[in-house]
Amino acid sequence: MEELTMSVSGICRKDGKKLAYVTFSDAERKAEGVIPDCRILSNTGFTEEEAGQLELYMKMNLSELKKQAAAISPLRAMMKENK
Repeated sequence: MEELTMSVSGICRKDGKKLAYVTFSDAERKAEGVIPDCRILSNTGFTEEEAGQLELYMKMNLSELKKQAAAISPLRAMMKENK
């Protein structure tokens, strides 16, 4: 079984609402969700049941995911890339 990785974006604004994107992936599959809605927006390779489990994961870990997103500074990330 492939290891599933997760990444969280910094906080974005869309239509006046704060949100962040959460990406789940392994070698063959990728799904992108959004918090605080905890919905999967795009899915390639995960079954409906697995996508539902990813949504449940986001709901159950929403507080921690929000903290991770808030800790990401786009400027700081860009500076690291330019080193």
